[in-house]
Amino acid sequence: MSSPNSKTKEKHEMIGLNDKFVQLIDTVKNLENEKRKLDEKLKILRSKEDYAGRVDDIVRQEKIELEQQVETLLRDQEKLKDELSTKQEEVEDTKKRYEKELSDRVEKENNFVITKKEVDEGHITTVDLKLELEDLLGKLELLRAGFDEEIKELESQVQNEKRVISDTNKRSLDLEPIIQSVEMKYSEMAVRAKEEAEQLNQKKMNDLVQTAGQREQELRDIKRDIADQIRIIQKLKVEVETLRRKEESLRKAMEDARQNSDHDMEKARADIAALENALKDRKKELARHFREHQELLNIKLGLDIEIATYRELLENEEQRMRHTMHLIGENLSVIFS
Repeated sequence: MSSPNSKTKEKHEMIGLNDKFVQLIDTVKNLENEKRKLDEKLKILRSKEDYAGRVDDIVRQEKIELEQQVETLLRDQEKLKDELSTKQEEVEDTKKRYEKELSDRVEKENNFVITKKEVDEGHITTVDLKLELEDLLGKLELLRAGFDEEIKELESQVQNEKRVISDTNKRSLDLEPIIQSVEMKYSEMAVRAKEEAEQLNQKKMNDLVQTAGQREQELRDIKRDIADQIRIIQKLKVEVETLRRKEESLRKAMEDARQNSDHDMEKARADIAALENALKDRKKELARHFREHQELLNIKLGLDIEIATYRELLENEEQRMRHTMHLIGENLSVIFS
């Protein structure tokens, strides 16, 4: 039979075990509630579809588009270079034509000066010939007057001889044929000299008129050629100015294209850098979410282990308490029996 002290001790042990059992039950309930919360949170996290970021695709597409823009700009640049080269060749050809036309113009101006000089000399020669003709005509008149005086003198001498012969009653001489012959000879000489002088003067005049006409025609041709050359030079100047403006426009277009290309490249680099930074931030955020998810999994795993441990302890304690209660029941049955 057990003593009263042992019964009191067992009673206190029963109360302590009961309190401990209640604490274990509360701890298990709290852990199970925490587990349910974590399971629910994990379920929500697992059921939540993570957004599959397309940052890499966006960056790749943007890079492709920028490369295409760069290729287009490079092609445009090459095209502008070809056009500029063509325009420069046209400018060079036009300059060469302009220089050739200018050289021809200078040559024709020199020829014009020479021809004008020849025309002036021809005019001077004409004036000299006119003066010479007047001088010859004067000399002819002088000779004619001299011939007339000589004829008069001869006639006078003949008349005197007639009178002398008549006065002296000498044999009469027939001088009339001689006088007529002399008069005819002097007349023929005068007419021939006059005709020769007139023919020479007419020939010189005709030559001068023909030469002057040729010089005037050449002068008109040269003036017409000079006018044509001036028009051509003015036209070439306009073409050169037009080509120069086109060249400046092409250079400005190339410079604008280069600046736009540089600006687009800088903007593209900035966009790529911004996208890369956004991608890095996104990756960091994903890594942070992954770490949080992993931490939750680790916490859940720890709680599962802790709950399993407490459950095992609780089951062991329940077995021990059942065993103790069984022993207490046996002792009570022995006591009350």
